[in-house]
Amino acid sequence: MSPARRGCEGAVKPLADADDDIEDLLDAPDEGGAADTAGERRLQTRLDGDLAGQRLDKALAILFDDLSRARLQALMAEERVFRLDSGGRPQAVTNGSAKAQAGDYLVVEPPPAPAIPQPEAIPLSVLYEDAHLIVVDKPAGMAVHPAPGSETGTLVNALLHHCGDSLSGVGGVARPGIVHRLDKETSGVMVAAKSDAAHRGLSALFATHDIDRMYVALVRGAPHPSSGTIETRLGRSPHDRKKMAVLKSGGREAVTHYRVERTFGGDRPLAARVSCRLETGRTHQIRVHMASKGSPCLGDPVYGAGAPAAPVKAVLAETGFSRQALHAALLGFVHPVTGETLRFETPLPPDMAAVQAGLEAL
Repeated sequence: MSPARRGCEGAVKPLADADDDIEDLLDAPDEGGAADTAGERRLQTRLDGDLAGQRLDKALAILFDDLSRARLQALMAEERVFRLDSGGRPQAVTNGSAKAQAGDYLVVEPPPAPAIPQPEAIPLSVLYEDAHLIVVDKPAGMAVHPAPGSETGTLVNALLHHCGDSLSGVGGVARPGIVHRLDKETSGVMVAAKSDAAHRGLSALFATHDIDRMYVALVRGAPHPSSGTIETRLGRSPHDRKKMAVLKSGGREAVTHYRVERTFGGDRPLAARVSCRLETGRTHQIRVHMASKGSPCLGDPVYGAGAPAAPVKAVLAETGFSRQALHAALLGFVHPVTGETLRFETPLPPDMAAVQAGLEAL
C-alpha cells in the first residue's frame, strides 16, 4: 500500500445525510419542480498527506478506486465534485488540473442514464396545440418522464408518439419538451415545448414565476386562517431523504397562496376544498405546505400523517380513492413565441369529483 493510500483506507464511504446545500446546488424546476435524486451515489473522502499538491483529478482518482480521472473530470464539468469548507458547506470544484488542497471532498454521481424513451400510442387529452407547444390534461397515475419504476407509459412516451420528431430537444434525450412536472399521482394541466424557442421561453417564465398556476386540494380538516400565504424554506427532510420538509435554514424559498373555497362536515370542518396558487414551484410544495398547516391532502401516502375523521375515511373507502387529492386546475401564461395570452382550466377528474360529492353529503 502506498503512503498516500495508507492514511485514507476506509475513508471512502456512501454519504447518508448530505448537506442540504448540495440539494440546492443540484436542484431543478418542478411542482412542481425538482430534480430526482433517487439512484444517486454520494461518496466522501478526506484528502491529505502526500496527495495534497498533486493534480486534483489524479489525487481523487487514487482515493476513489472505481472513478477514473476522465470520469472525475466529467463530473467536475457538471459541478458534481465538491470540497467541503470548515463548516461542512460544499464548494464545487471544476478544474481537475488544479493542485489538490487538503480537506474533505464529496462526489455526487448521478444515476445511470435511462434508456432513450420510445413513442407509445397513449391517448392524450389535448387542450391546445400549435407548432411551438402543446397543453395537456395529465391523468393521475401517469409519470411525466421515464424514471426507475416508471420506464414506460409516461407523458414523454405519449408525446413522442403524438408529436413525432417535433418535440424540443432542449430538455435532453430522456425528457424532450418537458419544462415543468407534476407528481405522478397529481392530475391536471401541463405544457410541453415543441420548439426550442418555446422551451427557452417557457423555462424563463417558470424561472421568473410569470406563470399563473392554481391547484385544487381536498384536505383533512381546514387550514386556519381560511386564506393566507405560506412562505417557508423547503428542502430534503433531515430524517427521510425521500421526503421534502419545511426547514429552519437552507433549502429553497417556497411561497403558496391558499384560500378555503368550502368546508365539509359542519361547523368544525372534517375536510375542505382549498385553492392554492403557486408563486414558486418546489418539489411537493403544496403537499408539504398543506401538511404544515395541519391539513394534508386527503389520501396523501407520504405527507398525510394521521387518519382523517371516520366519516371522511369512509368516503375515501367507498370511492376507492388512494392518491393525494391534488389537481392542477389552471395554467395561464403568455405564449413565448406569439405573445398571445393563454389560459387553460380543467374540472376535477372523476375520482376527485366523487370524493368531493361524498364529502358534500356529510
